[in-house]
Amino acid sequence: MTAGRPGHAAGPEGPDAHGAYGTDGAFVAAVDGLADPLNDPLPGGHTSPWFRSDTVPAAEPAAPSSYDTGYASRQAPPQGPQQPQGAPNEWYDPAGYQRDWYGPQEPSARMAPAGLASPADPVAPAEERAPAPAPVPDAPDFHAEPRTEVLPRVPPETEPDPAPVPGGRAERRRAAKGRGRRRPGTAPEQKAATAAAVPMSRVEARRAARAAKDSPAVIASRAVGEVFISLGVLMLLFVTYQLWWTNIRADQIAGKETNRIQDEWANGDRTPGVFAPGEGFAIMHIPKLDVVAPIAEGIDKEKVLDRGMIGHYGEGKLKTAMPSDKQGNFSVAGHRNTHGEPFRYINKLQRGDPIVVETRDAYYTYEMAAILPQTSPSNISVIEPIPVGSGFTKPGRYLTLTTCTPEFTSTYRLIVWGKMVDERPRSEGKPDALVG
Repeated sequence: MTAGRPGHAAGPEGPDAHGAYGTDGAFVAAVDGLADPLNDPLPGGHTSPWFRSDTVPAAEPAAPSSYDTGYASRQAPPQGPQQPQGAPNEWYDPAGYQRDWYGPQEPSARMAPAGLASPADPVAPAEERAPAPAPVPDAPDFHAEPRTEVLPRVPPETEPDPAPVPGGRAERRRAAKGRGRRRPGTAPEQKAATAAAVPMSRVEARRAARAAKDSPAVIASRAVGEVFISLGVLMLLFVTYQLWWTNIRADQIAGKETNRIQDEWANGDRTPGVFAPGEGFAIMHIPKLDVVAPIAEGIDKEKVLDRGMIGHYGEGKLKTAMPSDKQGNFSVAGHRNTHGEPFRYINKLQRGDPIVVETRDAYYTYEMAAILPQTSPSNISVIEPIPVGSGFTKPGRYLTLTTCTPEFTSTYRLIVWGKMVDERPRSEGKPDALVG
């Protein structure tokens, strides 16, 4: 501070009626005598706010001038407990700075300014205080991350339980992420509940019912899909019936017919002669293929072939000889696939393989002689008395087996020929082909 000017010392009576500066122009002269406020050192003669006065011995106070007392009385309001002599009148507040940057702190002697005592403590004279300097607070690090204030955790028993979230794991995870940010009333369940709670008008109800109905395209596609599914199921059932059930059913019928023929032969109820269409009269044995099937008159599909029996060409232009005839071609037909399929593997027969035809009176044994893998269904020359393509050149007692080819089709015919090599009466027992 600037020392008081001569002749203006305050008397015991204080300032006069004109203020602290009794004469005109005294105030202006006092202001001119002051240094620049920006360069004027802070109280104590030091410009740094970090200065601590307790590190320097206290100087004796100077006598206040009239300017000092007058200006201080007008500018400085009365404050609390007066600071001790020698303490700096600083604007810097370390405790406030610490509180602003790091949050509330416990009162500590480290944060108390040097030379200041607690309000509860009596103010001691400067000469009685310890001259030891107080520690200087650490300089703030503006690059360090600010401390985060840790709030007390609410006990688990006081926390509200979250509402159960319907759906799978992904839905619960999304709900957990958005919990606390979703505004009330925005959940789909709440929207649906709100919409259901609001009554609709008649027009809105009709529109909602119309929107809930399926479009014609959806109905048509659904109908087409159902038709295809039904057709697929029917085809699967048909294939199962053809490949599996027809064989079971035909084997049952053929077995019963074989037993009936053998019973008639045993009882002697009937003499050989002309047989009615569909009537069984003989039994064919193919030992290599393990085939035992009855032979019936005619080649009718429903009455003979589909019942698992072998049909004899014995009607009209297709009439052929019987096994007991002295000359001729005994020709028969049978299914290769489905309905008992007695001729399924006749393409595997080789030259010399025996084929036995059993009748009421005798056993007729043929040996496989030739095979025609494929021919037209209209080629009836293969069942003539001297079959064309068999290699036979003169009349004899022949056997012809016909069936469809390729398998599971009826496009062509597969032909197998045989030549009789043995005729044995039943009284002499079975031939060697059946005994072995």
